[in-house]
Amino acid sequence: MDGDACPVRDEVFRVAARLDLDVTVVSNGARGVRLPDKPRIRGVIVAEGADAADDWIANTIQPGDVCVTADIPLASRCLAARAAAVAPSGKVWDSTNIGSALAGREIARHMREVTGGQTRHAGFTAADRSRFLQSLDAVLQQALRGPQSAPRPMPDFFS
Repeated sequence: MDGDACPVRDEVFRVAARLDLDVTVVSNGARGVRLPDKPRIRGVIVAEGADAADDWIANTIQPGDVCVTADIPLASRCLAARAAAVAPSGKVWDSTNIGSALAGREIARHMREVTGGQTRHAGFTAADRSRFLQSLDAVLQQALRGPQSAPRPMPDFFS
């Protein structure tokens, strides 16, 4: 989990406990995160720096792992590593939506530079939390099942 400013840490801990999964919370040294004292939850504190936590996650994540992050470039890096990525809003990142999200992010960055404006984020709602829990559960269940094998072809009864 990208632990810096993550609004769904407690939800991740509860779902992981229910499914008996390990959780790694990565944060930078400037913003250490208080974690519950549970054996399957570990914290990793990386050096300060804009992308230090993201780099650690992207370099460590394995196929079948699930990353919880609002950071679109990190989500893209996780997908490239054949891991899953879920945003705190419940958005499940995949090959069909990550490209347009990266493009939109780049356009927004450019517009901020041109206009000098700031990005405003909507508040985190109970609906976001509920959507996140549903998405996280679905992605974890898929990860626990493992990679799907190709569907078996239907028999050809007419040959």
